[in-house]
Amino acid sequence: MADWQTLTITGAVIVAIVVLILRFKVNPVVALILGAIGLGLLSGLGVTDTVDTTMHGFGDIMYEVGLIIGWGVLMGAILNEMGAIPRLVGTLMKVFGKKGVPYALGLALGTALQAIFLDVMLVMSAPLARRIAPSLGRNGLGKIATAMAISLECGIVLMVPGFAAVALAGQLDVPLGVMLVCGLLVVVPTIVVSITIMNFFIDRGFWNPAKDEQPRDLDADGIPDELQHGAPAGDLDRGRGAADRGGAEPTLTTTGVIQQTAVAVRAQGEVPLLLAFGPMLVSLVLIGGGAFVTMAGVEIPVLQLISSPLVALLIGLLGTTIVATYTIGRERVEKAMGTGFRESGQILLLTGAGGSLAAVISTAGMGELLAKYFSASSVVPLLVVWAVAAILHVAVGSVTMSAITAAGILAPIAGEIGLNPVLIALAAGSGALFLIHVTSNTFWLLQSMLGQTTRGALKSTTVGVSLASVVALGFTLILSIFL
Repeated sequence: MADWQTLTITGAVIVAIVVLILRFKVNPVVALILGAIGLGLLSGLGVTDTVDTTMHGFGDIMYEVGLIIGWGVLMGAILNEMGAIPRLVGTLMKVFGKKGVPYALGLALGTALQAIFLDVMLVMSAPLARRIAPSLGRNGLGKIATAMAISLECGIVLMVPGFAAVALAGQLDVPLGVMLVCGLLVVVPTIVVSITIMNFFIDRGFWNPAKDEQPRDLDADGIPDELQHGAPAGDLDRGRGAADRGGAEPTLTTTGVIQQTAVAVRAQGEVPLLLAFGPMLVSLVLIGGGAFVTMAGVEIPVLQLISSPLVALLIGLLGTTIVATYTIGRERVEKAMGTGFRESGQILLLTGAGGSLAAVISTAGMGELLAKYFSASSVVPLLVVWAVAAILHVAVGSVTMSAITAAGILAPIAGEIGLNPVLIALAAGSGALFLIHVTSNTFWLLQSMLGQTTRGALKSTTVGVSLASVVALGFTLILSIFL
């Protein structure tokens, strides 16, 4: 098949997937599988090879990350049931003061807390963040909303154990420890630089409280009182009814998780925060430490075992379970585990479907075509994968799907052009952050729960995260100099 035919068919299939999702409201998982099958048949793979490639693509990525994603989801569900997130947010606000709050909150949400569902993190942290906003000055809400939007979205795709970052690592055969270390090198400066730039413009008229914030007399978190557990007494207004949110209702994709947050968790004798998050932090240290040891060429069997992502996250899950059992009781731990098992299904299916499409794209010849036109220089391929992910995200609104699909286009030729696969993962994740807007569930969650108008959310979320997308690409290109 001629190059132009391969390129045209692949492009048409991707457009068709976008149309199925946007115009005909087809579930993204179904649309991705239909696209994979359609691409295989149109590319001349034949029925048998198309089906086999689709199945193997799904299975290969599940082999890489299936259990790892599961461990992370379960750990997050238990931490949520323990009420650890709002307590952590409150502590950060007390320790770092007014000017440091956006950065401390952003770095916490964008790194260590990525084991927890984005929706859950937002639901749990939004009430306290909104309470602290007035103390940051006239534009406090704009600053705190921007910091939360940037950190939550960046963490998903750039930082292990964010599920999109884990999926990208699995698809590109990037050791999870390497993804953790390199992701950390990109996500931390991205969050700090992006928040600093946005705050500069917010203080100079970009944010208009009169137009970008909902009136204070209509102020309602959009969250029942029982969701606001874990906050110090007196920090939360009680007895308020639901008020007009001034925008579209968020449609939660993880309804079970949101229902889970409705459970009051302020148990007697709260566990210290360090003990609550300790097992998860140990997991991350083991994974990162294992990556450094591997790069140093040291081989210690015991260390290799406990630093492998599968075992390290399992250790974290077991430790979190033990701490929670003695804190909130076995019954509630089992309930949290049940919620985690239910909610991990959609993540695994979406990840696997993205792997199927990527496998068919590779088999259909797109990888060979691109290899002809890319040199050993890392700049052009990284710009391409960033642009593809950005375009897909603008159209579809799914950060994970756009990142996985874009990475899958270049994955087959990473070795041939001398490009480290982790750079493709970071570039794809960065591009998938571009122009988050009204097609995104997170957009509406940030808009309603932080008391922004739609205009305000377009500034804090759409502009803020798009800036972070470009900044992250810049740091990825810098990292490419050394890898």
